[in-house]
Amino acid sequence: MSNRPAGHVARSTVRPDDETGRRGPVRTFLRTADATPVEAVYEPGPAAPGTGPVLVVAHGFTGDVDRPHVRRVAAGLARHGAVVTFSFRGHGRSGGRSTVGDKEVLDLAAAVEWARGFGHERVATVGFSMGGSVVLRHAALYPGTVDAVAAVSAPARWYYRGTAPMRRLHWLVTRPTGRLVGRYGLRTRIHHRDWDPVPLSPVEAVPRIAPTPLLIVHGDRDGYFPLDHPRMLAEASGGHAELWLEPGMGHAEHAADDALVDRIGGWAARRSG
Repeated sequence: MSNRPAGHVARSTVRPDDETGRRGPVRTFLRTADATPVEAVYEPGPAAPGTGPVLVVAHGFTGDVDRPHVRRVAAGLARHGAVVTFSFRGHGRSGGRSTVGDKEVLDLAAAVEWARGFGHERVATVGFSMGGSVVLRHAALYPGTVDAVAAVSAPARWYYRGTAPMRRLHWLVTRPTGRLVGRYGLRTRIHHRDWDPVPLSPVEAVPRIAPTPLLIVHGDRDGYFPLDHPRMLAEASGGHAELWLEPGMGHAEHAADDALVDRIGGWAARRSG
């Protein structure tokens, strides 16, 4: 992949504040490099419009921009800057089908480009689970486009089936019946094709991220990916990454309490400068 433009805004809705004239939230559909429409929302932060950092949130598998757990994370991060949330392909009202971390890097690239278009000089990405793998790969494949990266509950390697939740996820993704459950039960449309070629893995991506600041966050009670995953990612960074192993934390957005989200937002705002 290259640093060519990732997409463009197809449609937007701007709601200014009648009293102050400040720009309110903007909801739009972006067009990715492979022409997939991706729904995105920009919310100004506590500073003046276009100032301070903007934090781009990459949700986990089966999430979307309007899911309560995604909105809660966005609200917590908004204490530290403007926030962009979006729905990965195959999720929510975005088009296409989920490739479970492969083509999703194009969705994030479009969201990052759009976020910077609001005038922010600093952009940080914060990803959870599948989104965590995507922010790592994006930073490696699009060097220089973000100023800090935080990956929460991210896998280190592909095709991991060592836990019951991951075995269920593989059934969901690889079996026709599973994909029907995904579509109608989880509101997630999953592509039927296998990866070809297999994308760069998160642990292969990490060495390419430096000197961009990198944070790896993982719970010691994560039911999907045990602690060898974050430790493998941190080791691959050659000492560049910060590693937070959180006692009592489970997996991804649902397990990241408000205090942790606030700490991640503070780290992203500081380190992206």
